Amino acid sequence: MELHVTKLDSRDAVAVITLSRPEHRNSWTGRMHTELRHCLRTVENDPTLRVVVITGDPAGLAFCPGADIKALEGHARRGSYDPGTPPDLANPGYGVRSEFDADFSYFLGLETVSIAAINGAVAGVGLALACWCDLRFAAQGAKFTTAHGKLNLPAEFGLSWLLPRIIGLGNANDILLSSRTFAADEAQRMGLVNGVHPTDRVLTVALDYARDLVREVSPHSLRATKRQISLDTINLDPAASVRDANDRLGEMMTEDDYREAARAFGRKRRPRWGA
Repeated sequence: MELHVTKLDSRDAVAVITLSRPEHRNSWTGRMHTELRHCLRTVENDPTLRVVVITGDPAGLAFCPGADIKALEGHARRGSYDPGTPPDLANPGYGVRSEFDADFSYFLGLETVSIAAINGAVAGVGLALACWCDLRFAAQGAKFTTAHGKLNLPAEFGLSWLLPRIIGLGNANDILLSSRTFAADEAQRMGLVNGVHPTDRVLTVALDYARDLVREVSPHSLRATKRQISLDTINLDPAASVRDANDRLGEMMTEDDYREAARAFGRKRRPRWGA
């Protein structure tokens, strides 16, 4: 049986999920969506994993160029949208806040840090997936587009909410209203991606970054900071953010990893995290 998400590999507290339909350039299907959520739940439930990197099968010469053409044609024949997913989908990230409990917005509920290694063309739902990740690294020359406008569709999967928060309203309006294609270098200038690298290096760069997070940042700090960022995307009360930070500060300064960090700082060595 063909698997669309083929690899959940873990080492150094970093998991890798590979979108793999190389014969279709890793284009999106309901099965891929189902298996991605299953893999993310597996990662989130594993306390030894702190970061997940999501990338496309390099044999597909793309990250994910959007929905599979047969799926698009099927929607047209039926005259309605069918996500192609079963009713018993895994729900990673659900239950933290009701505002996060939907397709892809559940990334805000994850404690695991997510990084997209965009190793080729990315469009439509593939772009939405990459944008909901916490960080993004892209291959030189990779093409980006929302695509929806040229298919008589709305902006998909919350991109109209998310993109203004990542790249500002002007840039978001540009790429959402026009559905134009733009390259990785422009994506970096907008702030949509955190770096642009040779295609054969982009996954390595993402993994190196992930491993640096694991080595340099305490596990509890990484989880707590990600949760703070997610909650503050929907928090209109800055004082509430300060109070939450103070509460976490009081708790985390009692932990062994704080005492270890203080010792390591004084002795100019790398901390040995225990959490």
